[in-house]
Amino acid sequence: MATTTSITTTYAGEFAGKYIAAALLSGETLNKGGVEIKPNVKFKEVIKKVSTDAILKDATCDFDPTSTITLTERILQPEEFQVNLQLCKKDFRSDWEAIEMGYSTFDQLPPSFSDFLISHVAEKVAQKTEQNIWGGVNANAGEFDGFTVLLAADGDVNDAVTSETSFTAANIVGELGKLVDAIPNSVLYQEDLHIYVPNNVYQLYLRALGGFQSGGIGANGYDNKGNNQAISSLMFDGIKIFRAPGMPADHMVAAQKSNLFFGTGLLSDSQEVKVIDMSDVDGSQNVRVVMRATAGVQYGIGSDIALYTLA
Repeated sequence: MATTTSITTTYAGEFAGKYIAAALLSGETLNKGGVEIKPNVKFKEVIKKVSTDAILKDATCDFDPTSTITLTERILQPEEFQVNLQLCKKDFRSDWEAIEMGYSTFDQLPPSFSDFLISHVAEKVAQKTEQNIWGGVNANAGEFDGFTVLLAADGDVNDAVTSETSFTAANIVGELGKLVDAIPNSVLYQEDLHIYVPNNVYQLYLRALGGFQSGGIGANGYDNKGNNQAISSLMFDGIKIFRAPGMPADHMVAAQKSNLFFGTGLLSDSQEVKVIDMSDVDGSQNVRVVMRATAGVQYGIGSDIALYTLA
């Protein structure tokens, strides 16, 4: 038997938007502005790309349009996902919250538990969305192709030259350097350029900053703090590091924030969260939670992105 939580109210419209926002946008990457968010994508959105040759030419007396402009496009098409849960109110009658259900046999789920459940569902959806953004695989249920999957399939993306099979505190500085070496000069040091790393890489880099002779940083580490580093904003070679918890542990990505997009129909009519008491529908003691949302990612110019994958 499936499990559910319910309030005797149906949430849609404005309230649905708030719950969907909490679910989709509270993940680390989206909450901290790691990528561009495109809401209100009902079906698909075209991301235009413009490339030119060397447009600066020797001057003449005439208008001579000899430069080449190439327009290409990528499609951002969010996929539909849903959450369906069902709980029986009877299961809560012996619980300490039973008094909240009322004394009638036609009772309702404890409001405090209902609030907790909605919050819990939103948190779980946010966590899954974070993982999908970076490492999702469309063939898997509940997932869409993430950035690492899309980038690996694009021959225009700059692949870092790697030979390591694992990240360690001893090699992480060198491996980050290989990623930076793969960044195109035209992108290097752009204001919104970030190095996106998974949790393990972030932690290993912090440990490397703690200092050890083989790393050439010194026994006491950065700022003489050893392993007591407390750095809120890490950088490498002058480039900001963004911790992306959803990224697979064997990848790193260097890209401009303005070149990475997350799309959703967040504010469209197709988004809804409903908590439905089924007693008035089929006479049962069940309560259902229904959440629907759309999500997907896409990037603009692959040749402006560098991808690191462990060998």
